[in-house]
Amino acid sequence: MKNGFLKNKVVLVTGGTGSFGKLFVRTILAQSDVKKVIVFSRDELKQFEMQKEIQDPRVRFFIGDIRDSERLHRAFHGVDYVVHAAALKQVPACEYNPIEAVKTNVLGAQNIINAAIDNGIRKVIALSTDKAANPVNLYGATKLCSDKLFIAGNAYSGDTDTHFAIVRYGNVMGSRGSVIPVFKEQAKTGVLTITDPRMTRFWITLEHGVAFVLQSLELMKGGELFIPKIPSMNIMDLAKAIAPGCKTKTTGIRHGEKLHEVLLPPDESFYALEFKNMFILEPDAKWLKKPRHKGGKPVKEFYEYSSHTNTEWLTPTQMKKMI
Repeated sequence: MKNGFLKNKVVLVTGGTGSFGKLFVRTILAQSDVKKVIVFSRDELKQFEMQKEIQDPRVRFFIGDIRDSERLHRAFHGVDYVVHAAALKQVPACEYNPIEAVKTNVLGAQNIINAAIDNGIRKVIALSTDKAANPVNLYGATKLCSDKLFIAGNAYSGDTDTHFAIVRYGNVMGSRGSVIPVFKEQAKTGVLTITDPRMTRFWITLEHGVAFVLQSLELMKGGELFIPKIPSMNIMDLAKAIAPGCKTKTTGIRHGEKLHEVLLPPDESFYALEFKNMFILEPDAKWLKKPRHKGGKPVKEFYEYSSHTNTEWLTPTQMKKMI
Protein backbone atom coordinates (compact mmCIF):
# COMPACT_ATOMS: atom_id res chain seq x y z
CA MET A 1 0.00 0.00 0.00
CA LYS A 2 1.19 3.54 -0.74
CA ASN A 3 2.44 5.81 2.03
CA GLY A 4 3.54 2.96 4.29
CA PHE A 5 5.24 5.46 6.62
CA LEU A 6 1.75 6.43 7.86
CA LYS A 7 0.90 2.92 9.10
CA ASN A 8 -0.55 3.06 12.61
CA LYS A 9 0.18 6.80 12.82
CA VAL A 10 -2.12 9.58 14.04
CA VAL A 11 -2.23 12.53 11.62
CA LEU A 12 -3.76 15.94 12.38
CA VAL A 13 -4.60 18.42 9.61
CA THR A 14 -5.15 22.08 10.49
CA GLY A 15 -7.56 23.72 8.08
CA GLY A 16 -8.78 20.21 7.41
CA THR A 17 -12.12 21.27 5.90
CA GLY A 18 -10.50 23.38 3.17
CA SER A 19 -9.91 22.31 -0.44
CA PHE A 20 -6.49 20.81 0.33
CA GLY A 21 -7.48 19.37 3.70
CA LYS A 22 -10.47 17.45 2.40
CA LEU A 23 -8.54 15.80 -0.43
CA PHE A 24 -5.56 15.13 1.82
CA VAL A 25 -7.78 13.33 4.32
CA ARG A 26 -9.49 11.30 1.58
CA THR A 27 -6.12 10.38 0.09
CA ILE A 28 -4.44 9.07 3.23
CA LEU A 29 -7.56 7.16 4.22
CA ALA A 30 -7.53 5.43 0.82
CA GLN A 31 -3.77 5.02 0.39
CA SER A 32 -2.47 4.13 3.84
CA ASP A 33 -3.15 2.18 7.00
CA VAL A 34 -3.25 5.36 9.04
CA LYS A 35 -4.54 4.79 12.56
CA LYS A 36 -6.45 8.05 12.98
CA VAL A 37 -6.94 11.34 11.13
CA ILE A 38 -7.92 14.46 13.08
CA VAL A 39 -9.58 17.31 11.17
CA PHE A 40 -8.85 20.54 13.05
CA SER A 41 -10.78 23.62 11.88
CA ARG A 42 -12.98 26.39 13.23
CA ASP A 43 -16.11 26.09 11.04
CA GLU A 44 -18.65 23.67 12.51
CA LEU A 45 -20.84 23.74 9.37
CA LYS A 46 -17.97 22.66 7.13
CA GLN A 47 -17.10 19.92 9.60
CA PHE A 48 -20.72 18.75 9.63
CA GLU A 49 -20.79 18.64 5.83
CA MET A 50 -17.44 16.82 5.69
CA GLN A 51 -18.66 14.27 8.23
CA LYS A 52 -21.53 13.39 5.89
CA GLU A 53 -19.12 13.03 2.95
CA ILE A 54 -16.44 11.02 4.76
CA GLN A 55 -17.88 8.37 7.03
CA ASP A 56 -14.79 6.55 8.21
CA PRO A 57 -14.30 5.45 11.85
CA ARG A 58 -10.66 6.57 11.67
CA VAL A 59 -11.64 10.25 11.26
CA ARG A 60 -12.17 12.62 14.18
CA PHE A 61 -13.35 16.22 13.99
CA PHE A 62 -11.93 18.81 16.35
CA ILE A 63 -13.34 22.35 16.39
CA GLY A 64 -10.68 24.90 17.22
CA ASP A 65 -8.67 27.87 16.03
CA ILE A 66 -4.89 27.86 15.66
CA ARG A 67 -4.94 31.24 17.43
CA ASP A 68 -5.99 29.35 20.57
CA SER A 69 -2.84 27.75 21.97
CA GLU A 70 -4.67 25.91 24.75
CA ARG A 71 -7.00 24.24 22.26
CA LEU A 72 -4.06 23.23 20.07
CA HIS A 73 -2.29 21.64 23.04
CA ARG A 74 -5.38 19.53 23.69
CA ALA A 75 -5.81 18.56 20.03
CA PHE A 76 -2.15 17.59 19.58
CA HIS A 77 -2.14 15.04 22.39
CA GLY A 78 -1.16 11.62 21.00
CA VAL A 79 -0.54 12.89 17.45
CA ASP A 80 2.44 11.71 15.36
CA TYR A 81 2.34 14.02 12.34
CA VAL A 82 0.81 17.46 11.76
CA VAL A 83 0.04 18.93 8.33
CA HIS A 84 -0.55 22.67 8.72
CA ALA A 85 -2.89 23.99 6.01
CA ALA A 86 -4.88 26.59 7.98
CA ALA A 87 -4.33 30.20 6.89
CA LEU A 88 -5.91 33.47 5.92
CA LYS A 89 -4.88 33.58 2.26
CA GLN A 90 -7.11 35.98 0.35
CA VAL A 91 -4.74 38.77 -0.69
CA PRO A 92 -7.31 41.65 -0.65
CA ALA A 93 -8.78 40.50 2.68
CA CYS A 94 -5.32 40.33 4.27
CA GLU A 95 -4.47 43.81 2.95
CA TYR A 96 -7.66 45.23 4.46
CA ASN A 97 -7.45 43.24 7.72
CA PRO A 98 -3.69 43.05 8.32
CA ILE A 99 -3.70 42.28 12.04
CA GLU A 100 -6.11 39.38 11.48
CA ALA A 101 -3.68 37.88 8.95
CA VAL A 102 -0.84 38.28 11.44
CA LYS A 103 -2.84 36.63 14.24
CA THR A 104 -3.64 33.56 12.14
CA ASN A 105 -0.64 33.16 9.84
CA VAL A 106 2.15 34.27 12.20
CA LEU A 107 0.98 33.91 15.80
CA GLY A 108 -0.96 30.78 14.85
CA ALA A 109 2.26 29.29 13.45
CA GLN A 110 4.06 29.96 16.72
CA ASN A 111 1.21 28.30 18.63
CA ILE A 112 1.55 25.20 16.46
CA ILE A 113 5.31 25.06 17.01
CA ASN A 114 4.96 25.28 20.80
CA ALA A 115 2.13 22.74 20.95
CA ALA A 116 4.04 20.33 18.70
CA ILE A 117 7.21 20.46 20.82
CA ASP A 118 5.31 20.17 24.10
CA ASN A 119 3.33 17.16 22.83
CA GLY A 120 6.24 15.36 21.20
CA ILE A 121 4.91 15.51 17.64
CA ARG A 122 7.42 13.75 15.39
CA LYS A 123 6.92 15.75 12.19
CA VAL A 124 5.18 19.00 11.28
CA ILE A 125 4.98 20.13 7.66
CA ALA A 126 3.50 23.53 6.85
CA LEU A 127 2.02 24.66 3.54
CA SER A 128 3.45 27.90 2.21
CA THR A 129 3.03 29.82 -1.06
CA ASP A 130 5.00 31.34 -3.92
CA LYS A 131 3.85 34.71 -2.56
CA ALA A 132 6.21 34.19 0.40
CA ALA A 133 9.21 34.47 -1.95
CA ASN A 134 10.16 38.17 -2.13
CA PRO A 135 6.68 39.16 -0.88
CA VAL A 136 4.93 42.32 -2.05
CA ASN A 137 1.66 41.82 -0.15
CA LEU A 138 0.82 41.18 3.49
CA TYR A 139 -0.32 37.61 2.86
CA GLY A 140 3.09 36.75 1.39
CA ALA A 141 4.86 38.59 4.19
CA THR A 142 2.97 36.71 6.91
CA LYS A 143 3.69 33.38 5.22
CA LEU A 144 7.39 34.25 4.90
CA CYS A 145 7.41 35.03 8.62
CA SER A 146 5.58 31.78 9.30
CA ASP A 147 8.12 29.85 7.22
CA LYS A 148 11.00 31.36 9.20
CA LEU A 149 9.30 30.42 12.47
CA PHE A 150 8.83 26.80 11.40
CA ILE A 151 12.43 26.47 10.26
CA ALA A 152 13.65 27.96 13.56
CA GLY A 153 11.30 25.58 15.38
CA ASN A 154 13.91 22.90 14.76
CA ALA A 155 16.21 24.84 17.10
CA TYR A 156 13.50 25.38 19.71
CA SER A 157 12.86 21.64 19.84
CA GLY A 158 16.39 21.03 21.14
CA ASP A 159 17.07 17.38 21.88
CA THR A 160 13.45 16.32 21.32
CA ASP A 161 12.40 14.32 18.26
CA THR A 162 10.14 17.06 16.83
CA HIS A 163 11.02 18.26 13.33
CA PHE A 164 9.54 21.00 11.13
CA ALA A 165 9.62 21.56 7.36
CA ILE A 166 7.88 23.67 4.69
CA VAL A 167 6.26 23.01 1.31
CA ARG A 168 6.08 25.95 -1.11
CA TYR A 169 4.10 25.80 -4.35
CA GLY A 170 2.05 27.96 -6.72
CA ASN A 171 -1.60 28.46 -7.60
CA VAL A 172 -3.83 25.44 -7.02
CA MET A 173 -6.36 24.67 -9.74
CA GLY A 174 -9.92 24.87 -8.47
CA SER A 175 -9.09 25.86 -4.90
CA ARG A 176 -11.01 28.60 -3.15
CA GLY A 177 -9.61 31.96 -4.21
CA SER A 178 -8.33 30.64 -7.53
CA VAL A 179 -9.00 32.77 -10.62
CA ILE A 180 -10.46 29.73 -12.41
CA PRO A 181 -13.87 29.82 -10.63
CA VAL A 182 -13.92 33.61 -11.20
CA PHE A 183 -13.35 33.18 -14.93
CA LYS A 184 -16.02 30.48 -15.11
CA GLU A 185 -18.55 32.82 -13.52
CA GLN A 186 -17.52 35.77 -15.70
CA ALA A 187 -17.81 33.58 -18.80
CA LYS A 188 -21.58 33.77 -18.40
CA THR A 189 -21.38 37.52 -19.15
CA GLY A 190 -19.13 37.05 -22.18
CA VAL A 191 -16.30 39.22 -20.76
CA LEU A 192 -13.34 38.17 -18.62
CA THR A 193 -11.40 40.75 -16.60
CA ILE A 194 -7.62 40.48 -17.03
CA THR A 195 -5.34 42.49 -14.75
CA ASP A 196 -2.41 42.34 -17.19
CA PRO A 197 -2.11 40.18 -20.37
CA ARG A 198 1.61 39.58 -19.67
CA MET A 199 0.93 37.95 -16.30
CA THR A 200 2.19 34.42 -15.65
CA ARG A 201 1.63 32.01 -12.79
CA PHE A 202 2.77 28.59 -11.60
CA TRP A 203 -0.05 26.02 -11.54
CA ILE A 204 -0.49 22.77 -9.66
CA THR A 205 -3.46 20.43 -9.38
CA LEU A 206 -4.91 19.73 -5.96
CA GLU A 207 -4.03 16.05 -6.41
CA HIS A 208 -0.40 16.89 -7.21
CA GLY A 209 -0.26 19.21 -4.21
CA VAL A 210 -1.48 16.48 -1.87
CA ALA A 211 0.93 13.90 -3.33
CA PHE A 212 3.85 16.33 -3.02
CA VAL A 213 3.07 17.13 0.61
CA LEU A 214 2.96 13.42 1.41
CA GLN A 215 6.27 12.87 -0.37
CA SER A 216 7.84 15.78 1.50
CA LEU A 217 6.44 14.59 4.83
CA GLU A 218 8.11 11.23 4.32
CA LEU A 219 11.44 12.70 3.14
CA MET A 220 11.80 15.57 5.62
CA LYS A 221 14.61 15.52 8.17
CA GLY A 222 13.92 18.96 9.63
CA GLY A 223 14.49 22.52 8.41
CA GLU A 224 13.96 21.95 4.68
CA LEU A 225 11.78 23.87 2.27
CA PHE A 226 10.41 21.67 -0.53
CA ILE A 227 9.50 23.18 -3.94
CA PRO A 228 7.88 21.07 -6.69
CA LYS A 229 8.75 21.53 -10.36
CA ILE A 230 5.44 22.62 -11.88
CA PRO A 231 4.33 24.26 -15.14
CA SER A 232 3.61 27.92 -15.80
CA MET A 233 0.83 29.51 -17.81
CA ASN A 234 0.11 32.92 -19.25
CA ILE A 235 -3.13 34.50 -18.04
CA MET A 236 -4.40 34.95 -21.63
CA ASP A 237 -3.90 31.25 -22.35
CA LEU A 238 -5.81 30.48 -19.16
CA ALA A 239 -8.67 32.67 -20.36
CA LYS A 240 -8.69 30.80 -23.70
CA ALA A 241 -8.78 27.46 -21.87
CA ILE A 242 -11.77 28.40 -19.71
CA ALA A 243 -13.82 30.62 -22.03
CA PRO A 244 -12.44 30.53 -25.60
CA GLY A 245 -15.27 32.59 -27.03
CA CYS A 246 -15.20 35.41 -24.50
CA LYS A 247 -13.79 38.90 -24.86
CA THR A 248 -11.28 40.20 -22.32
CA LYS A 249 -11.02 43.53 -20.52
CA THR A 250 -7.72 44.71 -19.00
CA THR A 251 -8.18 46.26 -15.55
CA GLY A 252 -4.57 46.76 -14.40
CA ILE A 253 -2.49 45.03 -11.73
CA ARG A 254 -4.08 45.17 -8.29
CA HIS A 255 -2.36 46.39 -5.15
CA GLY A 256 -0.13 43.65 -3.75
CA GLU A 257 -0.08 41.66 -7.00
CA LYS A 258 2.99 40.61 -9.01
CA LEU A 259 3.33 40.33 -12.78
CA HIS A 260 5.20 37.03 -12.33
CA GLU A 261 5.63 34.73 -9.33
CA VAL A 262 8.85 33.19 -8.02
CA LEU A 263 9.23 29.88 -6.19
CA LEU A 264 13.01 29.98 -5.80
CA PRO A 265 14.51 33.51 -5.56
CA PRO A 266 18.19 34.06 -6.54
CA ASP A 267 19.15 34.82 -2.95
CA GLU A 268 18.02 31.34 -1.87
CA SER A 269 19.95 29.57 -4.63
CA PHE A 270 23.06 29.21 -2.47
CA TYR A 271 21.53 26.42 -0.38
CA ALA A 272 19.16 24.85 -2.92
CA LEU A 273 19.49 21.32 -4.26
CA GLU A 274 17.85 20.27 -7.53
CA PHE A 275 16.20 16.88 -7.98
CA LYS A 276 14.22 15.38 -10.86
CA ASN A 277 10.83 16.63 -9.69
CA MET A 278 11.68 19.19 -7.00
CA PHE A 279 14.05 21.62 -5.36
CA ILE A 280 14.99 21.27 -1.70
CA LEU A 281 16.26 24.31 0.19
CA GLU A 282 18.54 23.10 2.92
CA PRO A 283 18.37 24.99 6.23
CA ASP A 284 20.74 27.94 6.23
CA ALA A 285 21.64 27.60 9.89
CA LYS A 286 24.77 26.24 11.52
CA TRP A 287 22.80 24.97 14.51
CA LEU A 288 20.72 22.63 12.34
CA LYS A 289 23.01 19.65 12.08
CA LYS A 290 20.90 17.70 9.58
CA PRO A 291 22.35 15.49 6.83
CA ARG A 292 21.94 16.72 3.26
CA HIS A 293 19.53 14.91 0.97
CA LYS A 294 21.38 12.52 -1.34
CA GLY A 295 21.02 12.63 -5.11
CA GLY A 296 20.50 16.36 -5.50
CA LYS A 297 22.86 18.76 -7.21
CA PRO A 298 23.45 22.36 -6.08
CA VAL A 299 21.85 24.91 -8.40
CA LYS A 300 23.94 27.68 -9.98
CA GLU A 301 24.51 30.83 -7.98
CA PHE A 302 21.68 33.35 -8.36
CA TYR A 303 19.50 30.81 -10.15
CA GLU A 304 15.85 31.88 -10.15
CA TYR A 305 12.85 29.60 -10.60
CA SER A 306 10.26 32.06 -11.91
CA SER A 307 6.91 31.61 -13.64
CA HIS A 308 7.96 33.67 -16.68
CA THR A 309 11.32 31.94 -17.30
CA ASN A 310 10.07 28.43 -16.56
CA THR A 311 10.94 25.71 -19.10
CA GLU A 312 7.59 23.92 -18.68
CA TRP A 313 4.40 25.60 -19.93
CA LEU A 314 0.75 24.61 -20.09
CA THR A 315 -1.19 25.08 -23.31
CA PRO A 316 -4.89 26.04 -23.25
CA THR A 317 -5.75 22.49 -24.34
CA GLN A 318 -3.74 20.94 -21.51
CA MET A 319 -5.27 23.28 -18.93
CA LYS A 320 -8.76 22.54 -20.19
CA LYS A 321 -8.19 18.81 -19.71
CA MET A 322 -6.76 19.36 -16.22
CA ILE A 323 -9.68 21.53 -15.15
